[in-house]
Amino acid sequence: MSDLHKAFDHGKAFIGFVTCGDPDLDTTREVVKAMVENGCDLIELGIPFSDPTAEGPVIMEADKRALDGGVTTDDIFAFTKDLKKEIDVPMLYMTYANVVFHYGVERFCIKAQEAGISGLILPDVPYEERDDFEFICLAHGIDPISMIAPTSEDRIAKIASEASGFIYLVSSLGVTGVRNDISTDLEPIIKVIRENTDIPVAIGFGISNPEQCRKMASISDGAIVGSGIVRIVAEHGRRSAGPVGDFVKSMKDAIKDL
Repeated sequence: MSDLHKAFDHGKAFIGFVTCGDPDLDTTREVVKAMVENGCDLIELGIPFSDPTAEGPVIMEADKRALDGGVTTDDIFAFTKDLKKEIDVPMLYMTYANVVFHYGVERFCIKAQEAGISGLILPDVPYEERDDFEFICLAHGIDPISMIAPTSEDRIAKIASEASGFIYLVSSLGVTGVRNDISTDLEPIIKVIRENTDIPVAIGFGISNPEQCRKMASISDGAIVGSGIVRIVAEHGRRSAGPVGDFVKSMKDAIKDL
């Protein structure tokens, strides 16, 4: 069991995602610090991958910029370990199975644990294949984060009952990216989840403004925002920390009183 619960211990959680190394790790450091200073409760660090199948164009392009800049998984481990000395909120990695397999699952988890990582999201690993990662992660104090989508249907109860850390509820079909409207009826899914586990549920995919953030957090335990942050980094480059901090503050302010 990791310390991910800390993100949900004081009200609705705001979870922010950033791609490590976009445009460089020094910028990522300043962006993450600004996110925490402005109320981010949990940091999701993306380890870039050449074929991020769950991502829309915003994060795909961020991955490409980071990889073109030469960032490696080892660079990110060292970066995270150093960053952990400066921030006091939990952090998790989001990447793809091939990155972990290529590195070696046990070796990856050891390095992640040494870096102070609390969780791991692998969006291309279905529930039926979780055993390749789950037990090794847990053995090293890392929660493997389960994802539930609107298409999970009769698998929702089983996924929820075996989940750890928190559940990542995907708001919409398709890939990540900003959406003008999130119309999926998520409350029946959350009801099934609540009947099968007491761990928190956070909603992600498509949340891009304070109104959407408040709406999603009002029916769950928190909101996850990725593309909205990464898009700001794409626009402002090495001067992203200030604009990202302002954006995070607006999102956190929207859910403070829930």
